[in-house]
Amino acid sequence: MHAYRASLLRFDAAGQPVFDTDGLLVIGPDGQGRQRVQDAGAFAEVAARHPGAAVTHWPGRILAPGFVDMHIHFPQTDIIGAPADGLLPWLENYTFPAESRFADPAHSAEVAEVFFDELLRNGVTTSLTFATSHPQSVQAFFEAAQRRQLRMISGKVLQDRHSPDGVRDQTERSLTDTEALIRTWHNRDRLGYAITPRFAPTSTDAQLRGAGELAAKYPDTWIHSHVAENKDEVKWARELFPHARSYLDVYAGFGLMRERAVYAHCIHFDDDDRRLMRDTGTASAVSPTSNLFLGSGFFDFEGADRIGYRYGLASDVGGGTSFSPFATMLAAYYVGREGQTKPGVSIPPSQLWWRHTGGAARALGLDGVIGNLQPGCEADFLVIDPKATPLLARKTALANNLEELLFSLIVLGDDRLIERTVISQAG
Repeated sequence: MHAYRASLLRFDAAGQPVFDTDGLLVIGPDGQGRQRVQDAGAFAEVAARHPGAAVTHWPGRILAPGFVDMHIHFPQTDIIGAPADGLLPWLENYTFPAESRFADPAHSAEVAEVFFDELLRNGVTTSLTFATSHPQSVQAFFEAAQRRQLRMISGKVLQDRHSPDGVRDQTERSLTDTEALIRTWHNRDRLGYAITPRFAPTSTDAQLRGAGELAAKYPDTWIHSHVAENKDEVKWARELFPHARSYLDVYAGFGLMRERAVYAHCIHFDDDDRRLMRDTGTASAVSPTSNLFLGSGFFDFEGADRIGYRYGLASDVGGGTSFSPFATMLAAYYVGREGQTKPGVSIPPSQLWWRHTGGAARALGLDGVIGNLQPGCEADFLVIDPKATPLLARKTALANNLEELLFSLIVLGDDRLIERTVISQAG
């Protein structure tokens, strides 16, 4: 076992922050050889329980759980900041041309390495990730993630209509390829597979039906798609699926809503949609930098909390404008301000942090596995330097409580805050 002494941030079962100014995090192997949190808390108490543990002291630093990004596109790494009039023109002019290059295994492998470098530099240790319609892209993603011993989730994109040559797949082959990839990669080391229709308008009924059948056959896989991001997209979905009550209801009709199903955006919802999310255990990946950048709209945090369905934060790179969780949390604060009906702070800083760590893990069905530093969690954690820049050093020194400290980091922070990212190792 090894122990790390610094300030320590973690969360209780209700998602409330637990902060030890002088804390100790004890890491050791589990029965399978994976490094997990063995103990955590105030230094004096925890050190007394582990007198033989070697201690590394990081004075002035904060140990925090690795961030969890609930929705991101690794093939869109190179198109961050591409200008467009909105979602659909952005897909046509930038996304699909960029994704067509991932038929090349060498290109897929190159971008996967850049992608993981960026995630880790920004403190993201797990992501639910879109690949492309090419099996080569999934293979490259998982090979790179496995080599780095990361807990990552991805899957081949399904899109057999309304898509250009180069990214459009063939219905039966797409489902055969998906099942083969599930059998190869799902639950291998720290990897998980997500059945991934791009979004309902780009899949035929046959492809969506087949995806639902695979989801039923492999119930511990994830389901990952988009819904209700943009008003033009919503209108299009209603025209294509006139018998569905709503755009979201399309997915329900094909058996694609359940535990471990995650839909990005979920902006243009009514309360029936929110109740459908809650009742099926489906979660939303809230992507505020992307929604602001593409002019898609504002996620209704109050509506989600009122109905009570799961959600967490996501970057949505490359529609999203940054790999940094600090940028995502700040954008979520802005969006929360837009929809707020009561006076006061939009979303408390500790809750923004929770929605990007333990809350996101819970939404993914990985509560107690990642996103926290409570005993039993895999040892993915960050060493944060709250004095990483002169302004941060000045501002954080003035913080009167934890909320002020965390908000200073959210507002002023970027990748420079992340002094190191530690990944749970095997063996």
